[in-house]
Amino acid sequence: MAHDEKLIQKLAEKARIIRRDAVEMIKAGDSGWIGGSFSQADIIAALMFHQMKHDSKNPDWEDRDRLIVSKAHCCETVYAAFGEAGYFSKELYKSYGHMGATLQAHTERIVPGIEYSGGSLGQGLSFALGEALAARIDAPKDSSGRPVPRYRVYCIIGDGESNEGQIWEAVMAALHYKVDNLVAILDHNKFQSSGTIEERMNMMPWVDKWKAFAWDTAEINGHDFEAILTALENADRVKGKPHIIIAHTTKCKGVPSFEHKNLHFCKLSDEMYAEALEALK
Repeated sequence: MAHDEKLIQKLAEKARIIRRDAVEMIKAGDSGWIGGSFSQADIIAALMFHQMKHDSKNPDWEDRDRLIVSKAHCCETVYAAFGEAGYFSKELYKSYGHMGATLQAHTERIVPGIEYSGGSLGQGLSFALGEALAARIDAPKDSSGRPVPRYRVYCIIGDGESNEGQIWEAVMAALHYKVDNLVAILDHNKFQSSGTIEERMNMMPWVDKWKAFAWDTAEINGHDFEAILTALENADRVKGKPHIIIAHTTKCKGVPSFEHKNLHFCKLSDEMYAEALEALK
């Protein structure tokens, strides 16, 4: 069943706001991860402003759903989403990337709401698996005696970082432990820092890889809110195994003149800054 159009419009507006705020952050910090940050923005908007249970007034609530962004360098739209949700003042954006500031160029747990400090790629899915297993501790049990996890864990991973072996160790372990409260979302924007995925380490087709590890899988347009919401809801109904959503995205989505270019970590010239704000006004 199609979702309410007002909900779709609300999420599209949230995505616009977090992209715009991310532009301000990147300009204030004199550089940033615009491409991969923007490719995941619609997914983050759907998670933070509809799918996940969380409370900005109580960020350490034990039963909150967790968002783990494994490609933690793509932090600006993550910070912008938590700022928009009220976890901290947007005044912090002005000091993004400055020496000693709270908001640095990789997500860190010192920021209210951020669950995972990222640096080396490929480790976030293992961290998310640990969080998902922890949700079974002291959890109520169903009629078969199986623990009913107290919360769900959503983990965004990059297609480039999926070259890392630890990703696949986590994939094997998650299936072994039948972790059905873990949902991985692959931001498949087709690029990594130095070139296309196809050129650097071609692991496509992705769905076949994950199915080979017996995960439940879905493949969607990662900028179509109807598809994103449906995929997340379907993932919630999967029992006895983990689930992955392969989300086809566009690097730097939201600013037409930047799209389909490998803008990874870069400075925004005054001209680029004006173009981005115009596109996101």
